Amino acid sequence: MRNLLLNSLTPAQFLRRHWQKKPLLVRASLPQFAPLVTRRDLQDMAGSADTESRLIVRKGGRWQVSRGPFTRRDFARLPARNWTLLVQGVNHVLPQAQDLLAQFAFIPYARLDDLMVSYAPPGGGVGPHFDSYDVFLLQGEGRRRWQISNQRDLALVPDAPLKILSRFRAGREWTLESGDMLYLPPRCAHDGVALDECITYSIGFRAPSAQDLCGRFLEYLQDRLDAPRLYTDPDLKPTSHPAEINSRLTQGLLRLLDGARWNRDDLLRFIGEDLSAPKDHVVYAPPRRALTMAGFTKAVGIKGLRLAPQSILLYDKAAFYINGERWVVPARARPRIRQFADHRRLPPAVVPAAGMDVLYAWYRAGYAAP
Repeated sequence: MRNLLLNSLTPAQFLRRHWQKKPLLVRASLPQFAPLVTRRDLQDMAGSADTESRLIVRKGGRWQVSRGPFTRRDFARLPARNWTLLVQGVNHVLPQAQDLLAQFAFIPYARLDDLMVSYAPPGGGVGPHFDSYDVFLLQGEGRRRWQISNQRDLALVPDAPLKILSRFRAGREWTLESGDMLYLPPRCAHDGVALDECITYSIGFRAPSAQDLCGRFLEYLQDRLDAPRLYTDPDLKPTSHPAEINSRLTQGLLRLLDGARWNRDDLLRFIGEDLSAPKDHVVYAPPRRALTMAGFTKAVGIKGLRLAPQSILLYDKAAFYINGERWVVPARARPRIRQFADHRRLPPAVVPAAGMDVLYAWYRAGYAAP
């Protein structure tokens, strides 16, 4: 099925021709796109600790970066031009943002980072740079000029507060208006500058580096290792070389380290928990007056169930993973909960009791609500 979002390409065609390969400009991708936020909305979000926000101001060839939360006074002091407000995780605080992200559901949720929204007056931007992830740049209000380059020279300006390319050479240029969208694969150099007051929606898809993933796995193991033994050397003999790491010491310590073992199941569990883990600043609000189990079951049967905007629910063949937690669900309840995970909502339905127990626990934790 062809998709207007992708310039009449099917998702399969887009993934085969463009995903992680080359940019795609889509004119009138969402011509009837209704703005999700205003400048004032973004400023209010940037004043909250529930979101990550940055103010980037350009003064000549120099850049200044400030991190939120911000106050009204911070915005009142800004110049008329050449600045940008960036707010991350808008989909965590704005339920209607989920409808926009649903347009991209042909890509696994495990790859989705978040929805970032930026506001900029004329001249605003973050400078020529490249990202290490895939991003769709959807233009809301106003116009933004985008320049891109396939250059291999990715050297950065030294000591700058942003990762600014020192020798950006534009190869192609477009002006995006409301409803237009630009897809950029990783490491594609680009520079976007507001031509008038504009709001841009950035839908980013993460790709963890091997170093980051391995580092998090080792942290994961540290919390789960069962290695109570201590190094012992009851037959220690006097030495005339106290600085030497001798072979007996080495062999004893190697035996201790050899106890740090893991298998494929450990790796799969880590992957599920890691991919579903929220960012550090994300919090969940349990219901103030929780329904009883009977009341919850009745509510789900009448109204259905929806995930909280900031919840991440994934699954594999063995288990479900929600917000960094692993849950094993009886086989008879899995189809309903997979439906819930794939659509982020469950229509009014009867759920097997074993599945309802799980959903009720998630509801009590603030992960979902009728």
